[in-house]
Amino acid sequence: MKLVFQIALKFLFGKKSKGIINLISTISIVGVGVGSLALLAVLSVFNGLHGLIGSFYGSFDPDLKIEAVEGKFFSVDSLDIQQIANMDDVRQVSPAVEDNALLKYNERRVTGIVLGVDSSYRLVSQVDSIMVDGKFNMRDKQGYGGVIGYELAHQLAIRPTFMTPLVIYVPQRNKKINLMRPDDAFNSHYVHPKGIFMVKQKEYDAQYLMIDIELARKLFQFNDSEVSYLAVALEEGASIDQVQGKIKDILGSGFTVKSIHQQHASFYKMMGVEKLMSFLILCFILIIATFNLIGTMSMLIFDKREGIRTLKSIGADKSMVTRVFLLEGWLISLIGVAAGVTLGVILILAQQHLGIIKFAGGGNFVVDAYPVKLIFSDIILSFITVTFIGFMATLYPVKVIVAKYFDEVN
Repeated sequence: MKLVFQIALKFLFGKKSKGIINLISTISIVGVGVGSLALLAVLSVFNGLHGLIGSFYGSFDPDLKIEAVEGKFFSVDSLDIQQIANMDDVRQVSPAVEDNALLKYNERRVTGIVLGVDSSYRLVSQVDSIMVDGKFNMRDKQGYGGVIGYELAHQLAIRPTFMTPLVIYVPQRNKKINLMRPDDAFNSHYVHPKGIFMVKQKEYDAQYLMIDIELARKLFQFNDSEVSYLAVALEEGASIDQVQGKIKDILGSGFTVKSIHQQHASFYKMMGVEKLMSFLILCFILIIATFNLIGTMSMLIFDKREGIRTLKSIGADKSMVTRVFLLEGWLISLIGVAAGVTLGVILILAQQHLGIIKFAGGGNFVVDAYPVKLIFSDIILSFITVTFIGFMATLYPVKVIVAKYFDEVN
């Protein structure tokens, strides 16, 4: 094998009879390199988008969410919450009550989602970091407060400094609406929003109003032990999968424990499918791009006919000569992919840390530069994919052409 490798290197880098062959070989290497760079760049862009949008969810949602398998709420009296809270990797466990409601401010009415939390909720989410106006305040001397999503506040035309209260209407359980007095079928209460948050995701910013959990239980007719879910925050560096498994063992089959990825499974699945489709499309483009290797290898084999004659005269069989040119074609792919991946890593790291390529529009986006994230597995995947495609592109033509020339020479 060492001899085959040495001969392949000699044929590839040795002097060619025609300069055009050198040019064709260089073009093939450049083509493979550009394809490798593009493949790695696209995968890294999807990683960046995945991480960026995931960080938005992480600023509002807890690391883990405990919900009942059946029903919209459950009682925590039957659970050993303290055992979960005392786990080494658990920082905080916080109750939450959530349901739909009608929000009214002056003459404006909008349906939204009321989320009742206590003061510990700021420890299980990063809600303080997404406040754009006012502050996170559920209750003070003036009464019940709360924080509202940016787009929802815009729809209601409300700001934290306004004196007019926001009224929350919730239909009473198991009570029919009397058309003569429809208001009797609703629980209602007013709050003065103390702040506005922005997750930069419409499903939150356009729907959520966060209020004190005591008021939420009163509106939704929950008792003091009933919750919609329990929010769990983990210590920095804790293994989500391990903690999730331990909590599942404690709670049993009647409850689900969801990570952020599982809480937004449809989004992450969609991103995974888009990344896979982009990868397959680029692979198809690479297959077309590597077709020029067929012409390159044809020219290289034609140029080395005398070399084939020499190898045959010293006892080399057809299989050995075929391996020489297969290795030569693989080396062309290897040089191209090594150069492309190396340049891609440099450019992606520069974009990731320096933000060289900016969005046009003067800062109207949530980030200034295109988000990218380099993952080692993507480097390996790009390297293996391109070298494999390059090798397969040369396999058939090399076997056919070498066999033809080998049989012709004496």
